[in-house]
Amino acid sequence: MSAAPLTDMLPGIPLVESPLFEGLLAGGALPAELEPIARQLNERGYAVIDFPDPKIFERIERIKANLGPRFGIDVRDPEALKTQGDNRIQDAWQFDDDVAAIASNSEVVAMLGALWGRRAFPFQTLNFPVGTQQAAHSDSVHFSSLPERFMCGVWLAMEDIDPDAGPLLYYPGSHRWPLLSNLAIGHKNRNNDRKSAQAPFEEIWQAIVAAQQLQPETFLARKGQALIWSANLLHGGSPQADPRLTRWSQVTHYYFEDCIYYTPAFSDEAVGRLDVRSITDVSTGKLIPNLYMGEEVSRPEAVRLGFMQRLFGKRPSSLERTADLPEDFDETTYLKLNPDVARGSTSGAEHYLRHGCNEGRRYRL
Repeated sequence: MSAAPLTDMLPGIPLVESPLFEGLLAGGALPAELEPIARQLNERGYAVIDFPDPKIFERIERIKANLGPRFGIDVRDPEALKTQGDNRIQDAWQFDDDVAAIASNSEVVAMLGALWGRRAFPFQTLNFPVGTQQAAHSDSVHFSSLPERFMCGVWLAMEDIDPDAGPLLYYPGSHRWPLLSNLAIGHKNRNNDRKSAQAPFEEIWQAIVAAQQLQPETFLARKGQALIWSANLLHGGSPQADPRLTRWSQVTHYYFEDCIYYTPAFSDEAVGRLDVRSITDVSTGKLIPNLYMGEEVSRPEAVRLGFMQRLFGKRPSSLERTADLPEDFDETTYLKLNPDVARGSTSGAEHYLRHGCNEGRRYRL
């Protein structure tokens, strides 16, 4: 009997991160035109492409016109300070057709599917008029999957990026690091009194950077260029030297089919407590089931409650579910101040705990 095809040996590891990577390429697992992109992702954790949409510049200008007034800053005045007000809109694909079209671009989706070895689908968009100045982080503590590493991001430059505008930064090769979890950092999430998903890990990431003597690189992109990055690549936003500059961009996060989708920062995997996500495919508007080798595990809400019952012997009360919220948190005010959250499918409290606290979002007037 002949040996099984190499591409079938490790279906639970993304092709671009497989220890069999070279053999897979030699066996024709990818079209020749994708091999340079695959090698960049394998070796460095990111790859740069020209966004494959002949209408991309038209879409960008329409997005700027539509979203610009929603940020509370004067994006047209070259002398106005741009780092005030809200600096992001989450899931604008729900009301902006161009944001949705960029996220659902068929060539990008097909490319990611080939590179990771499973069908890709977009599940979240973020639009920015300025840089985030966000501390370097791995998306894997926010968005993870079982099997691991079946998540990636695509960052699109919607203008030429000035070095003083707080360009995107990343640490080449950091995607190869072990995925961090609460267990790895010696923390039980069910007793969590921290306000940020990301904060408990930041000091550790920087310690690894120092130990490995890594230096960050910045992405001084041209308008229409995009950066694909792997789930565990350490990345963030550089400090913005000139607050008058814009740095328009769109981030789309992608998952891959036949996975369980969850948030490690709010999970204790070793005892079966997963903060399972309810995921919508941006391209279809349909919910994506959480699957284990093709078999649906359960509704995410049932999974969460089931694990809480096993751990504590009871359903969590509303007080237990919101115990980490600030004492003065007001959901009505939070949704008023963050209209993109109000348009989404999660509650204000859940959004704040998952994202808003880390993003520095306001919850009081």
